[in-house]
Amino acid sequence: MGEEINNKDEYSHRERLLIPKEEEKEKEYFYHPNCPGCKVQQYKDLQQGFPVRDLFRIWAIVLASALPISSLFPFLYFMIRDLNIAEKEEDIGYYAGYVGSSYMLGRALTSVFWGYVADRYGRKPVIIIGTFTVVIFNTLFGLSLNFWMAIATRFLLGCFNGLLGPIKAYATELFREEHHAIGLSTVSTAWGIGLIIGPAMGGFLAQPAEKYPNIFSQDSFLGRFPYFLPCIVISTFALGVAIPCFWLPETLHNHHSGNNRSSSSNLIEGLETGAQSFTSDTDHHHEPQNKENQTTQSKKSLLKNWPLMSSIIAYSVFALHDMAYSEIFSLWAVSPKKFGGLSYSTENVGEILSFSGLGLLIFQTLFYPHVEKIFGPIMVSRIGGFISIPVLACHPFIAMISSGLAVWILINIASLVKNVLSISIVTGLFILQNRAVDQDQRGAANGIAMTAMSLFKAIGPAAGGAIFSWGETRLNVSFLPGVQLVFFILILVEVIGVILTFKPFLIARSVA
Repeated sequence: MGEEINNKDEYSHRERLLIPKEEEKEKEYFYHPNCPGCKVQQYKDLQQGFPVRDLFRIWAIVLASALPISSLFPFLYFMIRDLNIAEKEEDIGYYAGYVGSSYMLGRALTSVFWGYVADRYGRKPVIIIGTFTVVIFNTLFGLSLNFWMAIATRFLLGCFNGLLGPIKAYATELFREEHHAIGLSTVSTAWGIGLIIGPAMGGFLAQPAEKYPNIFSQDSFLGRFPYFLPCIVISTFALGVAIPCFWLPETLHNHHSGNNRSSSSNLIEGLETGAQSFTSDTDHHHEPQNKENQTTQSKKSLLKNWPLMSSIIAYSVFALHDMAYSEIFSLWAVSPKKFGGLSYSTENVGEILSFSGLGLLIFQTLFYPHVEKIFGPIMVSRIGGFISIPVLACHPFIAMISSGLAVWILINIASLVKNVLSISIVTGLFILQNRAVDQDQRGAANGIAMTAMSLFKAIGPAAGGAIFSWGETRLNVSFLPGVQLVFFILILVEVIGVILTFKPFLIARSVA
């Protein structure tokens, strides 16, 4: 129920949504006619039914951003070989690690900056820039003529694609409160699927002249640039997502009443107190809050919020492990049998990851919400870490099996189980992060988490590639020869992550 009124106070030219008299003293909403954030708030207040269209928008944007992150791993071994940077075959993994890390390094350096831009100029510009960045730099990566061009294009892709942090805040601001959970779940699920489907596309589409000689000749454009096809397919999808982003609703408010402050001040205060940084002014301009409670919350430091920081630390360790595993798995699968690998083609790796991606989609959609409801996010992460340890341990022994069919079945099962467990762990910790803070602190918390996660993920591929190359030089030692050493170190990182899920390292926020 609503009508337009003319007030003689500061809201004289704003729309007021009337509510029942018994609630009027507690809550009133005012809409600024030229404010995009107010229009979104009014849209939410009048919304009925399930927001399928908005969920699909979020899902497509996040998927387009996630696809290029690990799409290169299945063909990176061959790409480094063709770029002639490695003097010995054993050194390929070493150089591959630098290419894999360059994206995350770029993202780690600019995550806070893009949070500032999203807070100052809006979420929509960051989303548009991020999706068009995929179109430009992912395409250029597929055209890399040398090792340094590959490094530079991946680094710039990470630097300018800073939408993951703001898209979490955007998902919270775009949906009504009862749909916040499904909105944030859409972000994490689309991200996880992109990290699986991206490598599958890279495996299927790389080196098309070798795989499909009846369609592509060695003298054709794709014959001369064998890693361009997966990149241009992902970039084309990103372009299809980027263009409709111009019509996305902006959720940031452009009015600040008498409490106007610079976004740089908000950014600093967000790290110190968690107030306002990376978030909209929705709560401040639409819903009068209890000033005493607001003051208490604004003085609560995010850096001293142990439930938040402990979940970020555990999240970062598992993220490092997952990034290293993603690269090592692909390098190991395509490496020769003499080095303890599977001697698979990129197409074989694509098939394995496609199966894992399908299983992940089914599990996250149908089973994870029920599992999380029964066990809780901490126990889900803890159990997932425990089960991952024997799964990791069996990888190097699968390659020793002589039967090709048995190897194929076992490696598909191992990959499926490992990826499902990884996403379950990360989703559980992501839930803990968002429960550890109030809504007005959630954007700043996501900014801190993104920076920490990106730094750890930048270490993962570089360390993983170096360890993989080191393992290939010690094939004849008696203790942990070859890839056994590589997976043993992965297990150690997983064990550290599991330890961090116990008290006093990980503490969930107590709900009053």
